[in-house]
Amino acid sequence: MTPLLEAEGLVKRFPIRHPLTRRVTGHLTAVDGVSLTVRRGETLGLVGESGCGKSSTARLITRLADPTGGTIRFDGRDITTMGEATLRPVRRDLQMIFQDPFSSLNPRMTVETILSAPFRYQGLKPEPGQIAELLRRVGLRPEHAERLPHQFSGGQAQRIGIARALALHPKLVVCDEPVSALDVSVQAQILNLLRDLQEEFELSYVFIAHDLGAVRQVCGRIAVMYLGTVVEIADRDELFAHPAHPYTAALLAAVPIPDPRIERARPRVVLSGDLPSPANPPSGCPFRTRCPRAAERCALERPALAEGAPGHRVACHFPLDTSVDLSRDGAR
Repeated sequence: MTPLLEAEGLVKRFPIRHPLTRRVTGHLTAVDGVSLTVRRGETLGLVGESGCGKSSTARLITRLADPTGGTIRFDGRDITTMGEATLRPVRRDLQMIFQDPFSSLNPRMTVETILSAPFRYQGLKPEPGQIAELLRRVGLRPEHAERLPHQFSGGQAQRIGIARALALHPKLVVCDEPVSALDVSVQAQILNLLRDLQEEFELSYVFIAHDLGAVRQVCGRIAVMYLGTVVEIADRDELFAHPAHPYTAALLAAVPIPDPRIERARPRVVLSGDLPSPANPPSGCPFRTRCPRAAERCALERPALAEGAPGHRVACHFPLDTSVDLSRDGAR
């Protein structure tokens, strides 16, 4: 079956300008050759440190930003260079949920006006009772339609953002850290809501998050990003049990385990240094300046994202031994 979304070699560069002359003095590469596929009905997780390019990738695949290079195919159509008029009907099927619900909602608009906006953009009007039904689907009441965003809690505001994304019954929803701004007690409710809506509306998700626990709860496959590139991608259980890239192993090692015996006994992976600047990335492998396994080859040659085990691809010259099952150390 043809994937719903295919992104190939995506690149996004931003010019760096001199503060006085405004002349371009260099470029910052936020996304550097990212290739992803999203199958119909699945949830693809996208994880990595802050500044690794996750949100920039999300804005590219939703065409909220124009790529510097690469191609994007959605539902069999190349949308890479589509103009806004041609892209407008595509946006019915391609929606986004933002990290901060309050900054993504117009504070001067009522909820009804906010939820009607996707219809107006498409030249449509919501049917009688459609806004009330949208609110019910996300766990809010019909009378909430007359309120302003500031009258809601963070979790309720995010439910409004979810309702707006679902208004036109899309095929793919990109969730850009949808629970990171919420209280822990509310995060589980929103994750359960997203899962229920996926089953009800047969949605596909790209789920971006820092919290590997949340990613494991909702995602079937996971792609790990570092400095604008995808360094590893695999099915969820395979990635947690057999991380092949040292960076993935470090991310998993940073997740605390409730059992103190397992926590003390499991192997430690400590990264040295800070994330390099995307304006001046290292030569060769972008992770080599922090990698405990780095060798001369890593400085000279950038590793390709190659398949090791079936469905498990890693960009590393010296991958970890994936025959060792780490789930016994608490990955599960």
